[in-house]
Amino acid sequence: MAYPEVVRVFATTQDPDFDCPWQARTPTRSTGSGVVIGPDEILTGAHVVANATFLQVQKLSDPNKAVTRVKSVCHDCDLALLEIVEPRDFLHDVVPAEIGPMPRLRDKVSVVGYPVGGEEISITEGVVSRIEVQRYSHSQRHLLAVTVDAAINQGNSGGPVFGDGRVVGIAFQKLTGADNIGEMVPPPVIRAFLAGIRHGRRPEVPALGVSSQNLENPLLRRQVGLRPGESGVLVVAVDHGGSAWGTIAERDVLLEIDGHPIANNGTVQYLGRHRTRYDVVLGDHYVADKLPLRILRNGERTTVELELKPWVPLVLRAQYDQQPAYFVHAGLVFQTLTRDFLGTWDKWWNKAPKEFLYYYYSGLRTAERREVVILTQILADEINVGYGHLYNEGIIAVNGVMPRDLEDFVRRVAASAAGIVEIKTASNGVIMLDAAEVRSATPRILERYHIPRDRSPGLPEG
Repeated sequence: MAYPEVVRVFATTQDPDFDCPWQARTPTRSTGSGVVIGPDEILTGAHVVANATFLQVQKLSDPNKAVTRVKSVCHDCDLALLEIVEPRDFLHDVVPAEIGPMPRLRDKVSVVGYPVGGEEISITEGVVSRIEVQRYSHSQRHLLAVTVDAAINQGNSGGPVFGDGRVVGIAFQKLTGADNIGEMVPPPVIRAFLAGIRHGRRPEVPALGVSSQNLENPLLRRQVGLRPGESGVLVVAVDHGGSAWGTIAERDVLLEIDGHPIANNGTVQYLGRHRTRYDVVLGDHYVADKLPLRILRNGERTTVELELKPWVPLVLRAQYDQQPAYFVHAGLVFQTLTRDFLGTWDKWWNKAPKEFLYYYYSGLRTAERREVVILTQILADEINVGYGHLYNEGIIAVNGVMPRDLEDFVRRVAASAAGIVEIKTASNGVIMLDAAEVRSATPRILERYHIPRDRSPGLPEG
């Protein structure tokens, strides 16, 4: 088969610089693959077009390119829908591909795309070897994925995986440290993404907003009140402001989710044949949907309903198509701790400050702390002499009060406009600044370090 519906995507991207958040990195060019699924519509991977400034697509064996733009993108499930800008009739001779059913184990599939190393289309064949929830590297979300033993290489990504002539997946990542093992976004996730676009739903996958522990230990099951033959998972933490906040409590036992009984190992039987993590059902829902849960609380079994909300952890995971927030005050650069900032360290999971890694892996949002404000660097000036060793630390207090987030931090600093502001860091370091001296120092510091603004757009003005 020639696969004329498979196109090559050319992307120019410009990523933000999290070391110097007031500027962007040098633009880079990359290629990926996509598939025509409707008139002037191309389905590809969100990572192919993330932070894109200019996009083009090229058809099979055609030297001409068409300018495209992102119609909708869901970074959570690594999918994007592109539309043709110019020329409008670029895809008039292409018959759109059809989204097929969920493949089964051992089904033969073909990964089709434009991997690096050549200009023409490439086809690699394999079989479906695993169907379960996997971690999507682009978003760090755990969603349903299909593993195939066909090669997925740079440039292939974002392209279709065909089975029986229909699209049964979008290639999005390969397994590190293994040969010819790749993963694709499966049809249920693709259909939910496309249906959400048609119905105007938010392009996000909601989160349950709880941390849970499996109940495989017999004594633990008896102590939480499970009867013989019952199963579930124990809630050990609830995210402040998340979907479960105010409805689910610590030490509740989740027995069923969306009509699926939860096993003691934290799995459900999904689509009647795939045993995988119980939160797999979230991929079928949108933000603001109602999700039924059957729970056990203090010996009582009841059904509750959650209004689903986006995933907002204490440390935000990868963000795209937006600039990082920052605040420069007396040459001190304050930012929000994010997964993107952690990525400024090579092998960040080993080399980033242990305080930051604790927040990333174990930190929980509370009413008092919705984000972790950090001091990332100190731009040397006479006003901050003696504070140069306090960088890469969390901020635990401004004038004795913990800031809820970066916006609250800026407001509290501004509230000290007529006096002294005292900032305390996680190592118990103390920074004192005179507001009047800061106002006079700010212009020279910004000019000296070529910083256009002392804060990112959207933060309160002082």
